[in-house]
Amino acid sequence: MMRYEGDTPQELKDHSPCSGIRADLKMCLLESECVKKTGKTPRECLKTNDGSVPDECFALRNTFFECKRSLLDARQRFRGRKGY
Repeated sequence: MMRYEGDTPQELKDHSPCSGIRADLKMCLLESECVKKTGKTPRECLKTNDGSVPDECFALRNTFFECKRSLLDARQRFRGRKGY
């Protein structure tokens, strides 16, 4: 389901760090049964773990969190950002 690869994909207008992971997470949540059938927002679907959101979306959420956290960690300047 990964659609955007690399740090600066051509399809995205947002060229900020972690934008590819954010786009993948957004598309994963929008295509999940929770959003389609119940009409909840993607944020509400991530908070309720009732099985209608695939495990891939939760993995993308953790990857997005690690990517954002690595932006604040000064040690990551030498190691590189986590994620894609």
